[in-house]
Amino acid sequence: MNAMPRNHAAFDQLDQVRALLDSGEPTLAELARATGLSPTQLQRRFSARYGISPAEYLAQRKLGTLKSALRAGNPDVSAALYDAGYGSPSRVYEGGAAKLGMTPARYRAGGAGEQVRWSLADTALGTALVATTARGVCMVELGDDPVALEAKLRAEFPHATLERVDAGRDEFLAPRVRAVADALAGKQAQVPVDLIGTAFQKKVWDALMRIPAGQTRSYAQLAAQLGQPRAARAVASACAHNRVAIVVPCHRVIRGDGSLGGYRWGLPLKQQVLERERAA
Repeated sequence: MNAMPRNHAAFDQLDQVRALLDSGEPTLAELARATGLSPTQLQRRFSARYGISPAEYLAQRKLGTLKSALRAGNPDVSAALYDAGYGSPSRVYEGGAAKLGMTPARYRAGGAGEQVRWSLADTALGTALVATTARGVCMVELGDDPVALEAKLRAEFPHATLERVDAGRDEFLAPRVRAVADALAGKQAQVPVDLIGTAFQKKVWDALMRIPAGQTRSYAQLAAQLGQPRAARAVASACAHNRVAIVVPCHRVIRGDGSLGGYRWGLPLKQQVLERERAA
């Protein structure tokens, strides 16, 4: 490993730790020496700021590198594993594949082999793109521009076979679009979903669907509920990557101070939907 830099005035000790983790695989002891903190102090302060330990941060960084390589179409899975910093293929399955939620080869496929049928619908919340696999609704995207909505679908499933259909004439899609429209109108609706994501994302999305309408949870509360109290930032990231608007109710997750936090479809809509649910 290259010699690690000492503290610089341009950024504090925790920024330095993060920079070192982004550029190599230092041990906790090496990080402590580089910053002048004790290993215990470093671990505690890093976890307090970022919600995860230095080791967990490094694991996420490596996994992110692997996912990017696979999504980019790297034809050699083994090379992608080594380039991401996994010493052997078995290491990614020990600490990585479980978080991917699927094998690296399948993740790389970007929807290859999936048949995705989709349609646009007028709903109480405006135009919605509703897309389904054979297993259930895989995407509900909201917006005013049909072209932009289709572009988002294609970006999410770049290698899937996409077919636009007339939901009013399609026996498979029609009931699913109606169920989504009911859900977006605030009605009780059973919407079968096909949540395509990493294992952690799917745990978060499943937990979201168990939050009763009219109630909210903080990112920290949801992380604690999942048995990972330091993963509040990862929970927020999973919410941001939710493709199924309203049906998977990421709008019910707020910041610990009671403020709304972020929302993929805009804070005004988040506020509107929460107020509607509380009034019901």
